[in-house]
Amino acid sequence: MKNSIPRYTFYKTKYGSELLVDVVELKYVKRFLTKGTVHTLTYYDITFVTEGEGNFSIDNQTHKAVPCDVLFSKPGEIRNWDTGHIVNGYALIFEDEFLSSFFKDPLFVQHLSFFNVGRKSVGLHLSNELYVRMLQLLSDIKTEIDSYKQNDVHILRALLYEALMLLDRAYQKMLSDGSIHKEANSTHLSKFMEWVGTDLREHHSVRYYADKLCITPNYLNEIVSSALGISAKQYIQNKVMEEAKRLLVYTDFPISEIAFELHFSTVSYFVRCFRQSTGETPLAYRSIYKP
Repeated sequence: MKNSIPRYTFYKTKYGSELLVDVVELKYVKRFLTKGTVHTLTYYDITFVTEGEGNFSIDNQTHKAVPCDVLFSKPGEIRNWDTGHIVNGYALIFEDEFLSSFFKDPLFVQHLSFFNVGRKSVGLHLSNELYVRMLQLLSDIKTEIDSYKQNDVHILRALLYEALMLLDRAYQKMLSDGSIHKEANSTHLSKFMEWVGTDLREHHSVRYYADKLCITPNYLNEIVSSALGISAKQYIQNKVMEEAKRLLVYTDFPISEIAFELHFSTVSYFVRCFRQSTGETPLAYRSIYKP
């Protein structure tokens, strides 16, 4: 199926030699959204709003963004923001490889609370003190990039690491204050969530993911149920339905093609599953939510 949503990749050689981190102003980013504001990215993005107020949507989660707000998006998530009312801010962007190639933990980025593969990210509102500190860090990163020399990336990594750790601490405090349950820090759980994210269009069975993890389906169910409060099967079904919603809202593909793309045996079975999940038929859902 041809993807009609514009996808933007990282401009790795913007500064001459390859560099996988950058800080850009939102008013500069707006000029490149030539095919509309709905888009996806192939890299991680942390957006800081400094001027204006407007909606910022990430995977059907809409935030009313105001100054001092921070929004987090992972590669592949569908983004859409009100470029007319969010006047300016900064996007701290980077490729996973920039950090994973350096730290011993290859899943360092995915283990950050706001980039956890199993959780939909929510916006973070910074205190005045942290807001000022983060803006200074962004300025320091930009200054370092402007004087960047090939292979001299250690200071940039240190500055990015500091920014991520400060945000992670604030984000976890927000989750704790909101009494949002903590997920098990399990390699099996992380890999399961990661693989569902990449393979859900073709594979809907718990056994498929359990086999990839070299564990039994029952044990996988125990891990997922303990951490998330739902079965592995339900988690997979929820993710399949989220993907169906994306295709219904952000594309014009026929229902039959969406059912085929998501590997449902028949269109009627897809319609029945979708209605059970959402209370609406796919056509009704599209008519209500499609921009």
